[in-house]
Amino acid sequence: MSHADVQKSNPLTLVLMVASAAIGGTLQYGYNLAIMNAPTTFIQAFINETFLDRWEIQLEEYQVTLVWTIIVSIFSLGGFAGALIAGPMTIRFGRKKCLLLNNIFLMTGALLALTSRAARSFEMIILSRVLIGINAGISMNVQPMYFGESAPKHLRGAISLSSAVFTAFGVVLGQVAGLREILGCESCWQYLLASNAVPGFIQLLTLPWFPESPRYLLIDKGDKEACINALRRLRGCEVSSELDEIMQEQAETKGMRPKRPWELFTDRSVRWQLISVMIISSAMQLCGNDSIYFYASYVFKEGGISEEKIQYVTIGTGTCEFTACIMCNLLIERKGRRFMLTGGFIFMTIWAIVFTIALSLQNYISWMSYLSMACIFTYILSFGMGPAGVTGILPTELFNQTARPAAYMIAGSMMWINLFIIGMIFPFIVSGLKDYCFVPFGAVCLLSALYIGLFLPETKGKSLSVITSEFHKLNFKGQDRSLESLQQAEYQLGEVCHSTAL
Repeated sequence: MSHADVQKSNPLTLVLMVASAAIGGTLQYGYNLAIMNAPTTFIQAFINETFLDRWEIQLEEYQVTLVWTIIVSIFSLGGFAGALIAGPMTIRFGRKKCLLLNNIFLMTGALLALTSRAARSFEMIILSRVLIGINAGISMNVQPMYFGESAPKHLRGAISLSSAVFTAFGVVLGQVAGLREILGCESCWQYLLASNAVPGFIQLLTLPWFPESPRYLLIDKGDKEACINALRRLRGCEVSSELDEIMQEQAETKGMRPKRPWELFTDRSVRWQLISVMIISSAMQLCGNDSIYFYASYVFKEGGISEEKIQYVTIGTGTCEFTACIMCNLLIERKGRRFMLTGGFIFMTIWAIVFTIALSLQNYISWMSYLSMACIFTYILSFGMGPAGVTGILPTELFNQTARPAAYMIAGSMMWINLFIIGMIFPFIVSGLKDYCFVPFGAVCLLSALYIGLFLPETKGKSLSVITSEFHKLNFKGQDRSLESLQQAEYQLGEVCHSTAL
């Protein structure tokens, strides 16, 4: 595509399509992480009342915490299930239809949450969180795929990153909706839990008007006419060069069926790509950043902030990540993926150390509690600048069209399983390790930074074949050496034979 074509193209359709897909997609993930923070005490009281009403049992505090932890963490198990069914769903229904069908889970979940109070049933809240988790799990996998396949080459990185920007925006929206003045009061918590239906409605009204992914239409469906129409609508200009590119990709993958997740594990040629995606997706959750949202008020209470002010400070954390994601969006094509990831994790390690020192000294030095709060903000900023945005792009850049849905399924599964584990053990880490609660997270960040620095090649501006050949050196390290020595031996043997012949 020449520079003139880029000038002529009309990106408005693409921008609106991104907004429509993301409002019902990754925005939901951020929103549903954040809204669970405000009604903590009200829902815990509701659980207690329910047990008293039904069985006349007065629950101990740790039992209430356990039920509450299940309500919060079951969201990630739903997400794990969603990540597993997302791959087959996109192949069967296509990217766009999959996002639209996904709202069935959301609406059912919102309805259950809305009626749970009248029905006096906390089990309905648990079921609602599972369904909303499934919704988030599907959209977290399908949306980056839809964006990556619909965006022109020069905008691919930035448009894939917009998923992370919308997640952070969802967090801010969720925190604002959870303010006591809005929906975070005792009488309104069921409306707060069901408010995620609003972005779903917006998506259902807007997304049907936009085209399906052109790559899916041609490569998976073989419908060239529909592909040309979709490209024309998304680019608004001459599309022949891009069509040739997709046709070439179709020719390359002809006769190849989409790979299944377990096939990637046995495929030697993608071993290190898979290890990299799994480690970085896991680290994104094990660094404890998303847990700060689940238990933000809890962390701030430990940091010595008064009850009334906590909700306003919490909004600051979301705004922080939102700002950082936008900055990452602007820097990623200049600085590269590896630089942003390593930098983010190194800074997070530093802030985790400072945070630990500040927490252990806050009883002796009065201003230390403010330093520990500042550390939470800088920790979130560092996370937003690197891991938050870049992690989602990696499966697109490291795997080809046939392996991509499976790679997203594995990456998504690792992310959700680790989010569940962290969600379950985080309150116990905080109560058990007290002032040293961030030490394990600091260790995870340090190890991740080391791994990326040592093993992950830079992928910025490189084609898939170049990236594959760089990984080839890692994947077949021992074999390449033995092959070289074999060739060397043959060469010498040839020389010997040649000289004797003379």
